Amino acid sequence: MSDDRFTQIITPVTHDLGGFKVHRTLPSRPRTMVGPFIFFDQMGPAHLETGTGIDVRPHPHINLATVTYLFAGAIDHRDSLGTFATIEPGAVNLMTAGNGIVHSERSPQSERDTGPELSGIQTWLALPERYEEIDPAFEHVAAADLPVIETHKAKARIIMGSLWGATAPTTTYAGTIYADIVLDSDGSVPIDAEADERAIYLATGEASLDGMPLQPQTLYVLRPGTTAKLYSRIGGRVMLCGGEAFATPRHVWWNFVSSDRGRIDQAKQDWKAGLFPTVPGDDKEFIPIPEVPKTVSYP
Repeated sequence: MSDDRFTQIITPVTHDLGGFKVHRTLPSRPRTMVGPFIFFDQMGPAHLETGTGIDVRPHPHINLATVTYLFAGAIDHRDSLGTFATIEPGAVNLMTAGNGIVHSERSPQSERDTGPELSGIQTWLALPERYEEIDPAFEHVAAADLPVIETHKAKARIIMGSLWGATAPTTTYAGTIYADIVLDSDGSVPIDAEADERAIYLATGEASLDGMPLQPQTLYVLRPGTTAKLYSRIGGRVMLCGGEAFATPRHVWWNFVSSDRGRIDQAKQDWKAGLFPTVPGDDKEFIPIPEVPKTVSYP
């Protein structure tokens, strides 16, 4: 297979967060978005020491929706709406920041007691302009409520949108497709041209697309209209993401996303001034605004 099937191949920036690594492919210098997806992080896989865990202190977001999806482990989510929800593998947490939300993510005590596992994908979705300033919201969709398609020694869980004739119940604000594809040995699944923009990502194991081996932790952006067969010889896990192309650009700075740079500047000042709401049950700590954030859009 030649590379003309792809518009871009994005290699990750890897951050070591002490005990586990995060591989980030969006936003990147080559590309900011694939459909509404504007942030794509793979967490782990990692097994942390007994008594430890992840502690992502309260921090703010605006004008985006976060999507958390785990392969292994568990995370306690708390937010400024008063939500408390524990996410486990196969379920999805969708947090809509809208005009502003604060949340924290921490390992449950039960995980700390046994040595937490951590493996999964966290993404952000930019909101269409008409939804950027809506009221914040939180939605948990259980694994049992997400459709699973089984074909040719492969299982595909549809996290968002419609694929292979099935539709996830997860709220979408723009046209969105998102799926977790687990391939057994000699498993395969078709990749159809069902969205303006699509990308595939090998999270674990081995897979190829029409015979071309995929490199792990690499985001392959498919050329519009391309159809192909995803195949694994020994087994692998691949994420498919994408959706409608946005007509206007989005800017990213730290945890803020917006179509308006001025709105991001306002959010910076509001966080510094303590004007965002606090998180009930987790209001003793917070993440200060960085002088130089690790997450930015280009230019």
